[in-house]
Amino acid sequence: MWLMAVYRLNDVYTKKLSFMDRSTFLQKSIATGAALALPALVVKSQQNQEKPAPIKSEIVKEFVIAGHGNLPRTKEMLENEHLLLHVSYDWGGGDFESAIERAGHVGNREVAEYLISKGARYNIYLACMLGHLETVKNVLAYSPQLLNSKGPHGLTMLHHATKGGAQSKAVVDYLQGLGAKEMKIDFYLKS
Repeated sequence: MWLMAVYRLNDVYTKKLSFMDRSTFLQKSIATGAALALPALVVKSQQNQEKPAPIKSEIVKEFVIAGHGNLPRTKEMLENEHLLLHVSYDWGGGDFESAIERAGHVGNREVAEYLISKGARYNIYLACMLGHLETVKNVLAYSPQLLNSKGPHGLTMLHHATKGGAQSKAVVDYLQGLGAKEMKIDFYLKS
């Protein structure tokens, strides 16, 4: 019985193949091969694409400063140069800061939410300022050593949460409940 089923299955495949002439077989083989090779070619061409020149430091600095609280200027600069969204400025000694981080540590929710809507990188310090308690709890459950970690300029999560105002009060209470006391830690001090 089993041998009969294999014979019939083989017979079905043989008949299907017998209806395909040599020309059709070659066309389908070439099309299938091309379809399989195309993604690899696209990736290869993207790897060979030249990167744009670095953005001038003065422009990066201006954009990061605009993130402090100048929403119209932040929008204008980002519309003129979309690559500014993820830039960071080094204030010295590796104290890097992006526009969204600047908005975060001064409590500028409007600028932060605008930049997030454009795809800016979200982090634990922003979560604190924005009052995203569940995010803060999840991160600290996974990495409790981050409780007193240094954000931009050495500003802590507690600092960011207090800058968030009433909307971040639950985050402030949670962080203090875990023992957070420091608002700022010397950025340059070895941990």
